[in-house]
Amino acid sequence: MIDQHQNQLGVIPVDQALSLAREAGLDLVEVSPTENPPVCRIMDYGKHQYEKKKRAKMAAAAHQVELKEIRLRPKTDPHDRQIKMRNAQKFLEEGNKVQFTMLFRGRERFNKEFAAGIFNEIIQEMGESVKIERPPLFEGRRMVMIVAPAKTGSKPKPSSGQAGGNTKAAPKKPAPTKQDAPEQNAQKVESAASPQSPGEAEAERAGQSSGTQG
Repeated sequence: MIDQHQNQLGVIPVDQALSLAREAGLDLVEVSPTENPPVCRIMDYGKHQYEKKKRAKMAAAAHQVELKEIRLRPKTDPHDRQIKMRNAQKFLEEGNKVQFTMLFRGRERFNKEFAAGIFNEIIQEMGESVKIERPPLFEGRRMVMIVAPAKTGSKPKPSSGQAGGNTKAAPKKPAPTKQDAPEQNAQKVESAASPQSPGEAEAERAGQSSGTQG
């Protein structure tokens, strides 16, 4: 039993350990359950979990990307090549880059097409889990290729025209043409003209009748 002040209290009953944790306002945590007897500690369990996650995050951020090398030969046995491929996959899962180096001896360097075919098979076998940082390139008596872990990006969002299936745009209202303009003006003039009053109509008829008699 270890208290909150890192003092070892020795072997004590569980009820007593729980009582001490309650008095301190903390938790009783079993830190070494495989020991005989198990080791318990009085601590703030929430704070302990937070610090544990924080340390793990800092350790992941401090990871340095390394360049691991896998060496091949044009005559490497397929079984041996599979073992090397598993090692390469392990390096990639750890976040490292992998350099494939194929070494040539004597007249082997004149068979570049065969070596390039082996590298193409490696690329196809790894699939989308890797990205090619350096394609196969001849350097003297060797051919080198570098791959890195592929970062999974977010899928592109559909455009507004494609969202929600086949959506149709609202039809636009046609703009008035020049031929429509005179009709609109005519309606305005007609609506602006006021009708004659009964007195004006009677005076006009009287004037017409007097003009006829004259």
